[in-house]
Amino acid sequence: MKHFFRSLLAFSFILVFLLSFACAKKQVRDETMAAAGSAAQYEETLREEGRLEEADLSTKEFKEVSTDETGLLAVFTDIRFNYDDFSLRPAARATLKGIAEWMLKNTSAQVLIEGHCDERGTNEYNLALGERRANSAKKYLVQLGVAPKRISTISYGEEKPLDPGHTSLAWEKNRRGHFLIR
Repeated sequence: MKHFFRSLLAFSFILVFLLSFACAKKQVRDETMAAAGSAAQYEETLREEGRLEEADLSTKEFKEVSTDETGLLAVFTDIRFNYDDFSLRPAARATLKGIAEWMLKNTSAQVLIEGHCDERGTNEYNLALGERRANSAKKYLVQLGVAPKRISTISYGEEKPLDPGHTSLAWEKNRRGHFLIR
């Protein structure tokens, strides 16, 4: 009987140990993101270090695509991402092909791609994931023939949710790449 309780106690400790590590948050490898703490501080730090892509393109100069510009609203729809992922879905690739076609016809236009995440995960991790999402969209546009200097990226992580809810539907809406043009 004593042996049974010792075994049960040992099993409980092992189970608690395994569960505590299985549910641990992912760590960020970019020290700049960890130190910044917010998207605005992160953007400023990247600008100072010369790491913000196309730093001369101020985010304030870009605008939302308006509905009065024929066809643009349909072309510049947000792209969605799976949870904890930055790979492009087939629907996102189709949207990006439309954006690339439009940009190749409008050679003076520039685009800013914003990477967004849902609220799950640390701020630092979500800033890193948002950056990867924006960069994966940029990489695909470049592969389709758009000049890299016409595309700028920024990550807002979880700081600018499209839907402030705390449901799986809200989280799916918030895992996105958003486009602004200039």
